[in-house]
Amino acid sequence: MFIPFFESLRNNGIPVSLREFLAFLEGMKAGLATYDIESFYYLARVSMVKDERNIDKFDRAFAAAFEGLGNSGL
Repeated sequence: MFIPFFESLRNNGIPVSLREFLAFLEGMKAGLATYDIESFYYLARVSMVKDERNIDKFDRAFAAAFEGLGNSGL
């Protein structure tokens, strides 16, 4: 489910590594962002964005990948 999101981040110029993606998945498995879009957003951002210059790119990729998710939940 999250592979297209990971690819979208890379396609949008965010230098996210497989290690960072796996850290994100570990956070999800641990229940750090369960059924809360805001927690999910921040977990993804803190896991995969290492330079604040990439936050705007991340926001655009996140919005595109999870459009409408806030209305339906995780």
